Amino acid sequence: MSKTFLFDALREATDEEMEKDPSTFILGEDVGHYGGSYKVTKDLHVKYGDLRVLDTPIAENSFMGMAIGAAMTGLRPIVEGMNMSFLLLAFNQISNNAGMLRYTSGGNFKIPLVIRGPGGVGRQLGAEHSQRLEAYFQAIPGLKIVACSTPYNAKGLLKSAIRDDNPVILFEHVLLYNLKGSVPDEEYVLPLDKAELVRKGSQVSIVTYSRMRHHVMKAVESLVKLGYDPEVIDLISLKPIDIQSVVTSLRKTNHLIIVEECMKTGGIAAEVIAQINDNYFDLLDAPIIRLSSQDIPTPYNGNLEQATVINPLQIINSVKVLLS
Repeated sequence: MSKTFLFDALREATDEEMEKDPSTFILGEDVGHYGGSYKVTKDLHVKYGDLRVLDTPIAENSFMGMAIGAAMTGLRPIVEGMNMSFLLLAFNQISNNAGMLRYTSGGNFKIPLVIRGPGGVGRQLGAEHSQRLEAYFQAIPGLKIVACSTPYNAKGLLKSAIRDDNPVILFEHVLLYNLKGSVPDEEYVLPLDKAELVRKGSQVSIVTYSRMRHHVMKAVESLVKLGYDPEVIDLISLKPIDIQSVVTSLRKTNHLIIVEECMKTGGIAAEVIAQINDNYFDLLDAPIIRLSSQDIPTPYNGNLEQATVINPLQIINSVKVLLS
């Protein structure tokens, strides 16, 4: 095991898969000579050349369409969105083409496409650069969606996504690139459809993903000192949602809190709540608590920006209320 930054873990995964398979290539804005906005592709153009690390114009709809066409012909493109918000400009290609072509072609085409890049609320990036798009894409049939939260799962998930024959969106959080964590020296991959049990507990199940995992674990430190015993699950897979892992936890605790950075209306938490209420309502001893971002454009002002996002104190207070 070695300590690695999250952006380096993603870079290692990309490098290893490109070295192994000549059909794998990366494209996007500034991924080549500049090395990517967050240095995930740093120096890869030196090793693989400008045709496998392809700098594109500022034209998301065009290069997304090109990537999908490349995937249809047997290549394995990785599209980096400089900011995931920009990929709304390619929403038509992602939904009508990437998500549906394997089905509408009767299985004649595979779409081994990875779409990855930074999202989430950063530090004063403004409303247009602070979007959480997981719920936008979750409704699209044919996509797989994962959200990494540590260097370990970032590397394992990206390698699995590159090898998958279906389109996969990997959400990275803009504030986690400099997170340092242990990554195995030997090769490994992680499943794209499984949640991670982060901490075992007996009183309340706290379900989360992406950067909120770290807010939850900070809250858990305080909760344990107060005598509480929370169980923590990192969803990781946002489509499909690994609801069975949530249910297994709920059978023990009978209490559920969902913590997300996504918008409250129509967010990932809303889908989890719907599935639990539809099929496992009798496991609940109390209503589910949903802690989500406020339904407003993220303010540029730093204090207002922080007020829109869930913090550890809110998680602590919610556990107290739920178990009182």
